[in-house]
Amino acid sequence: MTLTTTVEHQHADGHTLRLTFAEPDGVVRGGLVVLHEEAEEVEEGLGLLLAGLAGEGWLTVTPHLDRDDLTQQDLLEATDATLSWLAERGVQADLVGVVGFDLGGTAALVVASNRRLGAAVSVGGQGVTGLPVLVEIAGRLTSPWLGMYGDAGDAAGGAEVEQLREAAATANVATNVVHYPGANHRFDADPDAAAEAWQRTLNWFDAHLR
Repeated sequence: MTLTTTVEHQHADGHTLRLTFAEPDGVVRGGLVVLHEEAEEVEEGLGLLLAGLAGEGWLTVTPHLDRDDLTQQDLLEATDATLSWLAERGVQADLVGVVGFDLGGTAALVVASNRRLGAAVSVGGQGVTGLPVLVEIAGRLTSPWLGMYGDAGDAAGGAEVEQLREAAATANVATNVVHYPGANHRFDADPDAAAEAWQRTLNWFDAHLR
């Protein structure tokens, strides 16, 4: 199995950011920044996720974030530092994407509406204190974005997903919002939805990062 490595990366302002990454065994197709609710400390599940994406040919890296007190500015600065690390390792800007899961899905949408990347994917997600409401920023997307959301069987949640779809459709980039009725924000209670979301994630990056 692909192993993960943790490093301290010093960026332009002199601050350091802890990064954990996984490298593909063969040719590097591009780079993926993974935003995840467990990124403050890399848990086993996140390590497996990094390794799984690396197994598809992506140099995959996650910044360690303070998820309890995360502002939009903190998120963007950490993402910029991570993108700088990828550039230093020879990954071209148009071959870089961002992907987030659960609360990281919200973070990925924020990044995709403030930075021009090759592609972005959000798998689950909900509003986070200190970050904009999703529907308010979806129309400002500057990166091709795929969002996949469950509604936990709640009709109001399903309506919110549809509102997000309508807002994203007004952006000037390719977007797609997929609604999984009955699935929760983590997709952990619906293996079929989780497997399909994983394949859609890979397909989105295959289509846009080339």
